[in-house]
Amino acid sequence: MTRQNKQRTLRLFALHEFIVDHFTKSDWIKLAYLLDAVELIEGHPRLLRSLDFKDDDYEGNSLLILSKLITESHSNLYEIERFVEAKKLTMNRPVREIPDFISTVQVNMPERVITFAPDVFRIPEKAVESNVLSVMMPFESRFNGTYEAIRNVCARLRIECKRADDIWDNSILIQDVFDLIYTSKAVITDFTDRNPNVFYETGVAHTLGKIVIPITQSVGDIPFDLRHHRALTYLPNAEGLLKLEKDLEKKLSKVFS
Repeated sequence: MTRQNKQRTLRLFALHEFIVDHFTKSDWIKLAYLLDAVELIEGHPRLLRSLDFKDDDYEGNSLLILSKLITESHSNLYEIERFVEAKKLTMNRPVREIPDFISTVQVNMPERVITFAPDVFRIPEKAVESNVLSVMMPFESRFNGTYEAIRNVCARLRIECKRADDIWDNSILIQDVFDLIYTSKAVITDFTDRNPNVFYETGVAHTLGKIVIPITQSVGDIPFDLRHHRALTYLPNAEGLLKLEKDLEKKLSKVFS
């Protein structure tokens, strides 16, 4: 074996050791497209499968594929090394500290938290506003009286009350809804008629650790798993809305004290 071939072999072994320890299926597929070797990598009967199932033959399969890649083109060794170095840089980046603690249910950050990155929403560059209440209810005129009752209570308690149709910051409505829930201290959700959007928005609010205050015209409209939240019930007439205002004022005065 010539000195040059020996050096190439040692470089191959070094790459192989790293790849066995750190490569994911996504890395192999990226490499396949980078080296125009999709048929070789994705078409191999065992390489990706043995990786997925952590089979014993993965180490041998990966070495075989790397050897073929390097044999097919001298430049492939250099390209694979560049790819691996780029991955190492990504791996060595310091893990970012959690920049925001947005829960309004937890007073202090718990020992165990979950970091998530949603696909449907963008995390807004906004802080939680301690005096904002958001309202999630169907956008129907028959709920105008309910919303007005909530606004009356907020006016008396000097709480800023917002609903998604009160703002227009994003081209997509659901992003405005997410922003509003994200920045609110508490969220009122009206389960009347089991509106699917309200259910969805309640799930978002719970996931973000928000104080959720459910209201409804019928207890039967509240999902069984959420009935322990003790929803405030009301009738959509003048007397019922006055009662809702009274009940909400007691609740919100404690939440926003």
